[in-house]
Amino acid sequence: MDEWAVMLLSAFWFGILTSISPCPLATNVAAISYISKGIQSPYRVFGTGLAYTIGRMLSYLVLGVILVGSLLSTVTLSVLLQKYMNLLLGPILILVGMFLLELLTLRLPGDGALIEKLKAKINPQGYLGALLLGILFALSFCPTSAALFFGSLLPLALEAQSSIALPAIYGLATGLPVLVFAILLGVSAHRVAKAYNHILAFEHWARKITGVVFIIIGSYYAWVNIFAPFLSQR
Repeated sequence: MDEWAVMLLSAFWFGILTSISPCPLATNVAAISYISKGIQSPYRVFGTGLAYTIGRMLSYLVLGVILVGSLLSTVTLSVLLQKYMNLLLGPILILVGMFLLELLTLRLPGDGALIEKLKAKINPQGYLGALLLGILFALSFCPTSAALFFGSLLPLALEAQSSIALPAIYGLATGLPVLVFAILLGVSAHRVAKAYNHILAFEHWARKITGVVFIIIGSYYAWVNIFAPFLSQR
């Protein structure tokens, strides 16, 4: 498997992990409740779920284009990132791993009142409402999603110089549970509750394992790129 394929899979995994973390998963489930209310056709439920997923993907795609594109377009900063990214990668992975293991916590500014006001004004019925909900929920970062996006995906996209593909894959993956729930809603509400419980159990272990892997890999990169060269010079 080549390096680009690994990066695509990594971006997809970060998106999946984001989507099943408690805060984003709660917004995803809330979104399904909104977009499926009063809709009897399973095909329409799936269509609105797809529109919501596209909305999330568009949000992260625009963020990727703005953040990655602007950082790489600055020649001096681009050179510094290429030169020092390996030095930063180890500590960043360790910090993200600690967040995933809940060894560190982050309190984001604001109480989400603006998001709630905007959400209340959006008509959840129909494809446009679902699309807008996806955009809105994607931008309402919580500590876990912020750590995964800014601490994992963004450095990966900078390393790959990809402002479109990796953020788009990440955004698509963050909305996949909504598609699954939309399909299940068209079949049986009982299966939705059962699937939700399985996802919560999977999220707990997936987040813990990923956190441990991040710390191990981060420690390796920190040793190889920071401590070993420093000790060899003494």
